[in-house]
Amino acid sequence: MIVVVDGISASGKTTWCAKHGGQYVVPENGRFKDEPNRLQDPVGAAAFWAERNVDRWQAALATEAMSSWVLCDSDPLKLHYIWSFWQIGEASEHDWRLELAATRETVAQRRIGFADCYIVGRIDPQLARERANADTTRRRSKFELHVRLQTALLNWYSAIEEVLPGRVQFGFPSEMPTLKSLDGRYALEAFDQMIASLPRPHTA
Repeated sequence: MIVVVDGISASGKTTWCAKHGGQYVVPENGRFKDEPNRLQDPVGAAAFWAERNVDRWQAALATEAMSSWVLCDSDPLKLHYIWSFWQIGEASEHDWRLELAATRETVAQRRIGFADCYIVGRIDPQLARERANADTTRRRSKFELHVRLQTALLNWYSAIEEVLPGRVQFGFPSEMPTLKSLDGRYALEAFDQMIASLPRPHTA
């Protein structure tokens, strides 16, 4: 079973993963030296990130095959990132559409899919700022920008729960929830329904 743990920076997702997942955690991607510039090469950037997401999904499958379960620190299918940036006016609809098309193709090819369970943290923005300021072990670049993403992030996972009921839990539980494998891991129709149900930016 693949479990995704998500939330904005300083929400506690990485700490929760470390506590409950141990060696069975697929971490977030770090920085890549060769990542395309989205302004200069939007098509290349969309394809690049779709493939990096596939890489993390494949890592999750490999761990699942060894242990029967795995925690992912943020969703391998991280399409919500560019969508959320579009929602707050930090990316264009064109960028969103390009990455959507690239990602949809990887879903259609069954190279990436839906997790069996999503655990999504909510946090008061001021508490997140206090945590970030107190944490001297990590650099949190563009932290305030990421705080602005929380509403969009929650809307994204609400859309997944609407299409695939029972998969999403909001708030980090004190213990690992009871897990069960669910159907529809590579359901392209569910993916399309979820995308169609997403709200458009208020400024549109």
